[in-house]
Amino acid sequence: MRTLFVTGGGPATVFALAPLATAARAAGHQVFMAANHEIMPAVTASGLPALPVTEQPLGHFISRDRAGRAVPLPLGRPVAEQGLFTGRWFARMAAASLPPLLRFGERWRPDLVVGGTTTYAAALLARHLAVPYVRATWDAIDARHIHPGADEELAPELAELGLERVPEPDLFVDVCPPSLRPGGAAPALPMRFALGNRHRELEPWMYTRPEGRRRICLTAGSQVTREGAHKLFEFLARAVLELKPLDAEVLVACPDALAPGLREACGDALGNAGWMPLDVVARTCDLLVHHGGGVTTLTGMTAGVPQVIVPGAEMLADTARRLAGYGAAVTLPTCDETPDAVGAACHQVLSDTGFTELARRLSAEIAALPTPHDVVGRMTELTHG
Repeated sequence: MRTLFVTGGGPATVFALAPLATAARAAGHQVFMAANHEIMPAVTASGLPALPVTEQPLGHFISRDRAGRAVPLPLGRPVAEQGLFTGRWFARMAAASLPPLLRFGERWRPDLVVGGTTTYAAALLARHLAVPYVRATWDAIDARHIHPGADEELAPELAELGLERVPEPDLFVDVCPPSLRPGGAAPALPMRFALGNRHRELEPWMYTRPEGRRRICLTAGSQVTREGAHKLFEFLARAVLELKPLDAEVLVACPDALAPGLREACGDALGNAGWMPLDVVARTCDLLVHHGGGVTTLTGMTAGVPQVIVPGAEMLADTARRLAGYGAAVTLPTCDETPDAVGAACHQVLSDTGFTELARRLSAEIAALPTPHDVVGRMTELTHG
């Protein structure tokens, strides 16, 4: 079976699909992964044949419309507006990706197309080629409020296919644990979340717990910069200092370039900082504190670690609230800058063993779900119709 995986955005969109793509290759199928050019290193680091489909950087699609005019960011706007905005920029990336994907399809016709949560080019390509389409979620984020923005932006491409909305998948694969699926979610084949990742040589501290001391891992994702509009660097530095009274080892998973600035801002309150394999490190931690990124949240769930989440955008808050409602996390208001709020929330979680017990129960639920290998078998059935 020839299978084309189409993803796009940041590296996390690659690493979320890589285990399923790798499972398909291990089963003997031919697999390519297409994505925007700037994340090709993440595809090749995953050991997958990499197909670049657009030279434009991600920031171009987020900040510019198709005519090149500036598009204002919806910072602080209601979640519905943020969702539509997100759908539109993913759709602009899809529109730019579709022509090269169609040219590729003429030379290497796939039997099946697999796309990520909002990789709309996958759905359009599959319809053009009349082959089955699988949507595989990247995380536990409910994207139903995002898709209408894509339908609006892709009106010309959809009209060419005689459609008004992006086609629904022939198979919907969802890594959200069943206990956390939102009400009214579409029927889906559940799949165990497995994180692909970029790796380097392991050091003992990455896979062992500190003796006689609790460990907290703090992160705001892999793309944090000093100048980012969401002020995530400031969030990291403030949180480290708020955690100091807890007398825990505090790790910060962030780009290596940020580590010197964090050390200058935080002094001896900071333990190891810089890039680290979060899928390895999370299992050694007592608590994960972060910005609500979908892959980060699921990594913590899989590791059985309770979480404190301060969503960097309201659009990320729904998943965080569902996890808090389950009892495995505390969620603070989006971008909460209340002094000592993070420290107080961490103290609450570390003082109540119920959070850890429920986090481990959720991890066991995830471990019992069908594996990527199992899902490949279901995907293969689609091509036999």
